[in-house]
Amino acid sequence: MVRGCRDRPSARVPLAFSDCDAMRSNRVQGCLPHAARGPRPKCASIFKRSRNARTELHFSDRRCYRPAMLLLHISDIHFRAPDCVNPALDADRPFRTRMVQDARARAEKLGPVSAILIGGDVAFKGDPQEYQAAFTWFNELAEACGCPLERVFVIPGNHDVDRSVITRTPATRNAQQAIRQAPAHSRERELRTQFSDPETGRALLAPLTAYNEFAKLFSCQVYPPEHLFWKQDLSLGDGVHLRIYGLTSTLLSGAGGRDDGRESLYLSPLQTVLDPVDDVVNLVLCHHPPDWFMDQDEVQDAFCARAAIHLVGHKHRQRVTQDTDYIRFAAGAVNPDRNESGWQPGYNLIDVSVTGSGSERVIEIEAHLLQWQSNPEQYRPVLTRQGEPVVRHRISIPTRTHRIAATRDAAPIPVAECEVAPADADVEAAMSDASTRNLVFRFWNMTVSQRRDIALRLKLIERDELRLPEPERYGRALLRAGERGQIEALAHEIAQVEGR
Repeated sequence: MVRGCRDRPSARVPLAFSDCDAMRSNRVQGCLPHAARGPRPKCASIFKRSRNARTELHFSDRRCYRPAMLLLHISDIHFRAPDCVNPALDADRPFRTRMVQDARARAEKLGPVSAILIGGDVAFKGDPQEYQAAFTWFNELAEACGCPLERVFVIPGNHDVDRSVITRTPATRNAQQAIRQAPAHSRERELRTQFSDPETGRALLAPLTAYNEFAKLFSCQVYPPEHLFWKQDLSLGDGVHLRIYGLTSTLLSGAGGRDDGRESLYLSPLQTVLDPVDDVVNLVLCHHPPDWFMDQDEVQDAFCARAAIHLVGHKHRQRVTQDTDYIRFAAGAVNPDRNESGWQPGYNLIDVSVTGSGSERVIEIEAHLLQWQSNPEQYRPVLTRQGEPVVRHRISIPTRTHRIAATRDAAPIPVAECEVAPADADVEAAMSDASTRNLVFRFWNMTVSQRRDIALRLKLIERDELRLPEPERYGRALLRAGERGQIEALAHEIAQVEGR
């Protein structure tokens, strides 16, 4: 399994996070669409020895070398204002710094991180200042482990919910209560009704307003009526895609301003379709594990039957569960409360690759679970029962490769095995390439008026949509650009503005 520079995503684009009206930075470099951009930049020099290091470190019996994908999985960072506003007075900062240092050192050996998956609780109380501090740190983390910033993906957790919005907004409380109190057999229909209505749908998401302003940078915002969750594709090579489903487990979180209890939340079949199409490996990224949902049995069944990789958080307990058809990682918290019992920061590095050929292809997973050690201060690997520092697992890949069986009366008809790219009638997933996600960063770096003028000029929004919240308004515009084949035109418009 070799990670080389040739298949790396485009170079990161540094951004300075500020409020929704002004995320402009002179550091952002304009670039042409992928086809016209020229050669991709080389990887950072610290990763030049990753090929040899990787071959030595992983000692499974592979003979088929394909690019591997290294995922950095973190959760429960809990940036807390006002503490995080002044780093010199932030008692949690040293633990994050140690994690960055550890991730950098491991990336030098394993190769650069392909994507950073953030499992919620970015903030502590959904305060905009907390997301500003978070963006600065995510930028630092991505830089350290060689991951392009456009390959950062995020979902909300219960601490990303601004409970003050719930307590002062009757429409939000009423919508949550209608879903919670609906009979089990009609709760799905009630959620669909509430979320599909423009007013109540936005009321349900109002407590995530600050989170959405942050998440829009990564194309991970949610909005009604059809964008309750997001999905993005990453290529694993050999015609196989890793499809990441970023689920929203917090719609009922903080109801009545109270803490959530087990079985108090609701995910619903609307978020667990997880279509198990051929040549696509489904990964679910969900803050809460299944036992926190009213519909926990249905959620558990859907996850296990349709998704090969499950990433959850919330409990601050670092665990791994393996089964024939899936593997589940429960993240430790980056910054658990220092007063909680069993306090132990942690994070995961998960290596995913395709091995074998034809119907024998499998997803091979090698995971490094890292936990905090206080004396001396460092992260150490969690050992398996066999005393190994790496968790290994293999899962079969849903595939289109097949042969037509001959009937008893007919001579066998040779049918060549064929590979077909995933049926991505799914525009959102198809817009996951690094070039397009880079374009999203550059779009959000425009001024408010520049974004509006570009979207109107390309007819990506209607005048009456200007009243919508920005994450929803331009989330729709960017998806329409993909649906209508206007990505190149959008890139041209952005380049024109950047060149002025």
